[in-house]
Amino acid sequence: MNLHNNTIFITGGSSGLGLEMAKQLIALNNTVLICGRNPEKLSAAKKQLPELITYCCDLSKDTERIQLSAWIRETYPSLNILVNNAAIVHRNDFGKDPDAYEKAVTEIMTNLLAPVHLSKLLLPVLQQNNNAGIINITSGLAYTPRVQYPVYNATKAALHSFTQVVRAQVSSLQITEVLFPVVDTPWHLGNPPKIAISPAKAVKEMLAGLSRNKKEIRVGAVKLLYYLGRLAPGFAFKKINSLH
Repeated sequence: MNLHNNTIFITGGSSGLGLEMAKQLIALNNTVLICGRNPEKLSAAKKQLPELITYCCDLSKDTERIQLSAWIRETYPSLNILVNNAAIVHRNDFGKDPDAYEKAVTEIMTNLLAPVHLSKLLLPVLQQNNNAGIINITSGLAYTPRVQYPVYNATKAALHSFTQVVRAQVSSLQITEVLFPVVDTPWHLGNPPKIAISPAKAVKEMLAGLSRNKKEIRVGAVKLLYYLGRLAPGFAFKKINSLH
C-alpha cells in the first residue's frame, strides 16, 4: 500500500492510537479525516494537528453513520482508505452486572456493526479511487480473550473473521487487519500494564506492515500470542490473564 498522498478516514481518531495514526499519516503528506463522539477531544486534536479534518458523531447509531458516510461521499470523494479504529470497552462481571446486556449492545454496535456498516456505505467511493483499501483495527485478544472484557474480546474476534471473509470477496480493495498488543493509551484509564508499548512504536510497526502489503499485521507481542494461542491455548489464556 502506498502511504503517501491518500485521503484517509480514521474512526475514533481524537485520541490514543487513532490520533497517533493521524499524526504519522499527515507527516506522509496524506489528507486525514477523523471522527469522534466528544467535540472537546476533537477540538484538542485539531489544535495539536491543524491539518486534521474532524467530524463529530456517535458511531453506535445507524442514522449518524449514514449521515457521516453521505458527508464523506459529497465532500471527500477522493477517499481511498478507511481505517475502522473506533472501539469502546466495558470492564465488568457479566453475571453480576445488571446492565451487562445494555453495555454489550453498545460495544457490539460500536466495535463490530459500525465497521461493517461503514465498510458497506463507503465501498462505492473507495472502489472508484486508486490505492484503495479498508484497514480494520483489532487486537491480540481476537486470538485469546481477557476475562475482564467479556464482550470486547468477542467483537474483536468477530471483526477478525469478518475481515478475512471480505478480503476473499472484495478483490478490488486491499483489506488489511492490524492486531495491536497492549498499548499505553487513555484506554487503560491511566493504569496500563507494564508490557504496554507506546502508540508511536505501535503505529510505526503498523505502517511498516502496510508498506509491505501485509494482509494481517501482528504488532509487537501479538506475534507470540498468535502462535501460543494455536499451540497451547490453555497456556495462552492463563498468560494473557496474568498480565498486570
